[in-house]
Amino acid sequence: MSATGIPEARSSDTTNHGRGEDEPLLGRAGDASQQEDQGLQFNFVIGTAVIAQVGIWILAATIWASIFVQPLILFSAHPLLNSTGILLTTQAILLLQPTHTPKQKKQGANIHGILNLTSILTLIAALVVIEYNKISHRGAHFESPHAILGLITYILFFLQAIIGIAQYWTPGVFGSTDKAKSIYKYHRMSGYVILIMSFVTIAAATQTDYNKNVGHIQLWAVVVASIITLIGVLPRIKKQKLGL
Repeated sequence: MSATGIPEARSSDTTNHGRGEDEPLLGRAGDASQQEDQGLQFNFVIGTAVIAQVGIWILAATIWASIFVQPLILFSAHPLLNSTGILLTTQAILLLQPTHTPKQKKQGANIHGILNLTSILTLIAALVVIEYNKISHRGAHFESPHAILGLITYILFFLQAIIGIAQYWTPGVFGSTDKAKSIYKYHRMSGYVILIMSFVTIAAATQTDYNKNVGHIQLWAVVVASIITLIGVLPRIKKQKLGL
């Protein structure tokens, strides 16, 4: 085991280029694995990642288009920042999924952390914007399904980030590197749950008064783009990484 807590690769792992124990949920073993001679940038399009990219960019573009065709106001930053945060989170997931050697995992985890940290900062900014907007207009807080789901999703994002940082960069807080590593699979599972929660929250946003009167983002468009994204993301899940 390396100093970072990532298991050293066995010879059979490297010769098989991530096949066998890194079998994805769907497809053949090795279909969603980063090859030895590939850079991290290829992870964004390996396997079904292309499908995920189509879905998440359609979703982001749909939101951005609905905002930029209207006069920009303070509130405009809220959906722009939120959608950017979820876009970055999706990229962070796609980047890390195919890694399987200690070197790949270390490099991938570092970039994964940077992308997610940037995502968290955009989400915090989005939360600040909407709260300031509510306070300045004396609006109701956390009453609509979108607002309630949004608050839950924000909290989950922040907890996920804190635990992820502690697991990888300060494993001693869990008692040891091995103990921190033992809950990696729960961090991965919760990450997928939070991504789905994000899509549900966006779907709920289409039913708000603002969207019905101004944004006009269609619920079906959000649902279709979200499903396309998940079709690309979920099959790349490595069974072994989830302890399956």
